[in-house]
Amino acid sequence: MSVPTSNRRSIGLALACAGALLAAVPASGQSVERTVYAGVVDRAGAPVGGLTAQDFVVRENDVAREVLRVSPAAVPFQIAVLVDTSTAAERSLSDVRTGLKEFFREMGDRHQMALVGFGARPTILVDYTADPARLGQGADRLFTESASGSYLLDALVEISRGLQRRERGRRAIVVVTLQGPEFSERYHRYVVEELQKAEVTLHAYALGSPPDLSEERARERSLTLDLGAETTGGRYEDLLATSALPVKMRQLAAELKSQYQIVYARPGALIPPDRIEVSVRRSDLTVHAARTPGKP
Repeated sequence: MSVPTSNRRSIGLALACAGALLAAVPASGQSVERTVYAGVVDRAGAPVGGLTAQDFVVRENDVAREVLRVSPAAVPFQIAVLVDTSTAAERSLSDVRTGLKEFFREMGDRHQMALVGFGARPTILVDYTADPARLGQGADRLFTESASGSYLLDALVEISRGLQRRERGRRAIVVVTLQGPEFSERYHRYVVEELQKAEVTLHAYALGSPPDLSEERARERSLTLDLGAETTGGRYEDLLATSALPVKMRQLAAELKSQYQIVYARPGALIPPDRIEVSVRRSDLTVHAARTPGKP
């Protein structure tokens, strides 16, 4: 019995699609190499160098993976520094300027960085550049906007989307915010999802006394920074004294410059894992690495 021409074409198309799918999937037992970046610090917050593949443990969905090789991360960063320019930040401006300049100076001229204010609305104050002097000048010109409020969560969403359009590699957002009122109307999980889509690491410093978390928008901001830093492999710290910011910014820059590139083996599979955990075998060290695997 003959098969109609239209049916033969449908069968051929289905077989071709199936063949293409199988070709794209590693054969059974074949592994693929994946990369994750991690910062390692001691109890004083200082970066730790000299670690090897034998020092790291990588788990995906609680399953240990073979660590193939470890080296200092060489891929430059794309970093957006978000700074609070709302009225609430006025009294802290001197320490904030100093902290920003310390960070830009320590990072040097290998990385593309931008300075963004989020009082009234997210505004790029210095566009992406590898010139630390230009960024430092932008910090010196930093002023608050009169009668303005913080729109941090809006800024996180907009900057994350902008970073997605930039060159892939290491991406980070560094936030310096006051514990003042928040005016963004964003749900924290939505903002964290935008960070994850952009494969961004979030580092945040909140200055001043903790806010009243019974207020919904303040709670959403706190949850965003806490969960965002945890899942992306960053840090979130409350600083009661704004004078502590310059030291913290220097420590952060030193850690970012000392990150490791960890290459590990993942068995070929159709369904990628949804969790990753990077640790070291020494209990006195802390690892900062993403909790969700990056895109292939």
